Parts: sequence; C-alpha cells; structure tokens
Amino acid sequence: MIGLPSLQAMDRAQETRIWLASEAMDMRCGFDRLAERVRAVIGEDPLSGHWFVFHSRRGDRLKILYWDRDGFVLWYKRLEEGKFKLPRPREGARTVELRASELAMILDGIDVSKLKRVPRYERPVRSGEEKSSGEKINTEIIMEGN
Repeated sequence: MIGLPSLQAMDRAQETRIWLASEAMDMRCGFDRLAERVRAVIGEDPLSGHWFVFHSRRGDRLKILYWDRDGFVLWYKRLEEGKFKLPRPREGARTVELRASELAMILDGIDVSKLKRVPRYERPVRSGEEKSSGEKINTEIIMEGN
C-alpha cells in the first residue's frame, strides 16, 4: 500500500500546490472523470503534479488526485463517523488553495475554518503563478464569524 507523501516532503516541494474543489463531487468518479473536472472546475492542468482534492455531498469522503511522473494517483478516504471540516471558499470562488499542513489537519479531523492564521510574510505572487482567469490565488482560510 502506498501512502501520501509526508508533510516534510510536501513542504520541501513548494512547487506542489493543493487545490480543494468547492463543489461536491460524485465519489463514483474515477481517474479520467476527476481529471476532466480538474480542467473544467478548477481550471488547472491535471498533469501538473499539483494535488486536487474533491469531497462528497455528505462530507464524509475525500478523493485526492495527482499525477506522479508516469500516471495518476487516486487516494480515497471514507469516514465511518463524522464529516471532514473543510474551509469555506470565498463568495463565487470555485476552489480553495490549501497548504500541506491544512490538508493534514483536515485529514486528522481538525476544523480548519475555526483556526486563525497570524499575519506572516508571504512572497509576492509572480505573474506565472496567477490563475488563468487573472484572479489572485486565495491562500487564506475563510473563518466563520470573523
């Protein structure tokens, strides 16, 4: 059984980005259908090596799709009880960009929407790192009540 790469490996590979689709996905979808949804919904290239996270309507299932040199990898988790606590996207946004640590917290049952991120230095976004629609990438977590 192959597991997901460690947080250390993800943090070292800062060129890997993690995108969470804001709309629920039919969990019966496989590699090809999810790759098509990456293009249509997220607006990214599924062969980029970035991670694409999809969730079920009930919120108890997650699928992560990514390209690994010579083929797609699909990771699937179903909770026996409870739901994944996912960050809410900004109004009208189709995706939320996650950090590796945020994905780890989601998988570990932590409600990331209730966390408060303290302001820190962030390197300015280069023009090649902007989404194709020209909008700036959202790296914040939208928090309830704040």
